[in-house]
Amino acid sequence: MRRITRIATVGIASAALALSATACGGNKSSESGGSDDNGGKAAIAYDIGGRGDQSFNDAAFAGLEKAEKELDIQGSEAEPSEGEGDPDKIQRLTALARAGNNPVIGVGFAYAPAIAEVAPKFPDTTFGLIDDTSKTGKNIANLVFNEEQGSYLAGVAAAKVTKSNTVGFIGGVETPLIKKFEAGFVQGVKDTKQGVNVKVQYLTQPPDFGGFSKPDLGKAAAQGQLDAGADVIYAAAGLAGSGSIEATAKAGKWAIGVDSDQYNQKGLAAYKEQILTSVTKNVSGAVFNLIKSVQDGKPQTGEVRYGLEDNGVGLSTSNPAFTKMTDVIAAVDKAKADIIAGTVKVKTAP
Repeated sequence: MRRITRIATVGIASAALALSATACGGNKSSESGGSDDNGGKAAIAYDIGGRGDQSFNDAAFAGLEKAEKELDIQGSEAEPSEGEGDPDKIQRLTALARAGNNPVIGVGFAYAPAIAEVAPKFPDTTFGLIDDTSKTGKNIANLVFNEEQGSYLAGVAAAKVTKSNTVGFIGGVETPLIKKFEAGFVQGVKDTKQGVNVKVQYLTQPPDFGGFSKPDLGKAAAQGQLDAGADVIYAAAGLAGSGSIEATAKAGKWAIGVDSDQYNQKGLAAYKEQILTSVTKNVSGAVFNLIKSVQDGKPQTGEVRYGLEDNGVGLSTSNPAFTKMTDVIAAVDKAKADIIAGTVKVKTAP
């Protein structure tokens, strides 16, 4: 029986009430984070867009769901509220820790300030922070990825399949993290085929993070790139990326997904034939591994990095049309081997 508790939160007060009342397990609450069955419960707090984004958040949920099934833990999820700030995240993480969840995982770099504030108050609870190393602590595990490496492979594939010699990159929000995706993709394109024009567009600028949550923005940006001649578009934009995929697929051009294998996402099934491949991040594996480490009594702490060498990032091969492109697959495989061997150094900034 599935035991994951999903908690929708709207504002600080309601977040505290909902989490305190419905998080799985006992009622013991203390600033040390203890509970009678501590370690048997785990929680994730979602990033902008929440579960159902067919991408980043859904990958984190897959890791929690796997742990619930294989490790017999009780899982809780907490949704973000629109336009929230750090105080909302602090309240959410505090409530999850007080409910006895261990670990408590913040999905996305936006949780860094909140985890830095909350983690010292619960020294017996492990906090996972995905995609950020700026905030560290004795009980903080920084789960990070070499996104630029997977994006480089996407650039190789895009350069090999483009017929118009114009491809596009759409970033949700112009942050250092998303610019890693851009840097790798552009380098992969340029290293593979000179003369290909890479159109780059960001949907929003900080502090406006709506570019991760609004499919209409992704759809409009993709349409603009299609109108300018792009026939392959790679979007690293969370939920907004689904809009990019829709526009690209309807135009009969190639879309490249991100974070999850978007070819296999049910919410994108209508467009799957045009999803050439996806740059995957093993967020689900990172979430599962952290939960297991806590259960085993050896919690991960510090930087835990995933790259090509351990399949922490990669390029999906679910679309049969992609795997039939033997010359493209060969080029991608060679690029992967070269990156792992160190003969190709991938940039982390444009």
